Amino acid sequence: MTPPVFETVNTPAVRALLKTSTGELRVYAWGMAPQNVAKPYVVWQFVGGTPENFLADRPDMDGSTVQFDVYATSSASARAVAEALRYAIELRAYVTFIRGEGRDPETMNYTYGFDSDWFTPR
Repeated sequence: MTPPVFETVNTPAVRALLKTSTGELRVYAWGMAPQNVAKPYVVWQFVGGTPENFLADRPDMDGSTVQFDVYATSSASARAVAEALRYAIELRAYVTFIRGEGRDPETMNYTYGFDSDWFTPR
């Protein structure tokens, strides 16, 4: 099952950095953002996982790995968004791999990426 990403990252600190004029968060599933979206923004995607199997019954929980990527126009903004996201996520899941910082070669946006592991009850 899909981890509760939107519910988890919808914190005051994340909203302060990613809220649109209509009140929505610039946090997009499936690893893609809308065309020409304002920055900073975050994309996330489910990249794998396993059910918590039992011999005598069906699984009651799924383990999932979710990848997060921050895109921003400055390094300071990318780091601030990544920090707010990590603090929100660490209350509900584990940050397991920090993929680091960089620049998108095509757009020259600043990026920051990390992965997190979730256990989601069914």
